[in-house]
Amino acid sequence: MVRLTGFNNINTAVFISGTGSNLKSLIKFFKRRKYPIYTKLIISDNSKAKGLKYGNIFKIKKKVFNFKKKNLAEKKLLVQLKKNNIQLICLAGFMKILSKNFVKKFKGKILNIHPSLLPKYKGLNTHQRVLQNNEKYSGCTVHLVNSKLDSGKIILQSKIKIYKKDTPKSLAARILKEEHKLYPKAVLKLFNL
Repeated sequence: MVRLTGFNNINTAVFISGTGSNLKSLIKFFKRRKYPIYTKLIISDNSKAKGLKYGNIFKIKKKVFNFKKKNLAEKKLLVQLKKNNIQLICLAGFMKILSKNFVKKFKGKILNIHPSLLPKYKGLNTHQRVLQNNEKYSGCTVHLVNSKLDSGKIILQSKIKIYKKDTPKSLAARILKEEHKLYPKAVLKLFNL
């Protein structure tokens, strides 16, 4: 865990590929609570990502990178992170896997939120797989990113009961509400705030 002293600001970059609902909840939580954590940069691999609009709404710098040439994209990305003095990356529905090299080179912290109770159900189609296996509970996990998919140290988890009438869509919607509460708490825990 990282201990903050005095008035150190934690500059954060949030990586998104889609609607950016976790991005929005992180921005609002830290603004409202007056923590020394700032969303300084929004990064996306998708120029049509709906979440990019939060850059305009909250006046946050945003950048889109084309991951077709992953090595090149990651090199440019590291330059941007350094330029903006980013200490924390929050992956929030970012649908690209960062290379081992990138994870190693970014000396700060990289967090990810995943819609299952890790270590169960890593990867995609989690809600469908959870229901197919007749699990009684599911939830979401915030974890540190390492070089293996959804395998880093777990910071926090939130567990919900699965109902008989649940579909992948209804389960996803209920878990997303939990994600919005869990992600900011996990960031605070990471920095002992």
